[in-house]
Amino acid sequence: MATEATFTVPSDQFPLGSVFEQLPDVTVELERMIPARDVVVPYFWVRGTVVDDIESAFAEHPGVTDIRLVDSVADEYLLRVEWALAYDGVLSTLTETEIPVVKAVGTSRQWTFDVRGDDRSDIADFQRRCRELDIPITLTKLHALTPIDTETETALTDAQREALVLAYDRGYFNSPRDVTMAELGDELGITQQAVASRLRRGLDQILETTLSE
Repeated sequence: MATEATFTVPSDQFPLGSVFEQLPDVTVELERMIPARDVVVPYFWVRGTVVDDIESAFAEHPGVTDIRLVDSVADEYLLRVEWALAYDGVLSTLTETEIPVVKAVGTSRQWTFDVRGDDRSDIADFQRRCRELDIPITLTKLHALTPIDTETETALTDAQREALVLAYDRGYFNSPRDVTMAELGDELGITQQAVASRLRRGLDQILETTLSE
């Protein structure tokens, strides 16, 4: 059965992690990745800063051969990266084991990867390979995909899903909360009341889908 897993690595253990030394408040998000031997996650976003030369914020790293700016809007930058797949790191290991990345987000604290395997053994193979290469990953979640997962995703609107994912990533559901609803609204470009509505309606949809008989 298809299985999803979430794992983390320290921020300095990933080739793009050097950006946090100069810009500790930014968030870096990789575009969704489908493993391929010749191309691996060529694009990524940097959010939460305004600088004249974003490329210079990335120090040289053996896992990267080139980084260049593609586009920018306000405090968001889209960059293209060329990876050195000979470098034994998370991305090369994901490519080797053919594990797709659903989402990958980096902060100054850590990188968080959501990945998906055809079954649990695929995730186990990836973990084993990381151990062999001394890549310090920490598995935080592991669950099999069920029809409920698909039904829940379908029930949520794009706006509800975006608000819920952002709230989760920023620690809104932590106790105590790491972010306010007003701050989420600023990041989404909507009012605090709109954030509250999206979160409430999204949670209602998840509960109705998962608890209904």
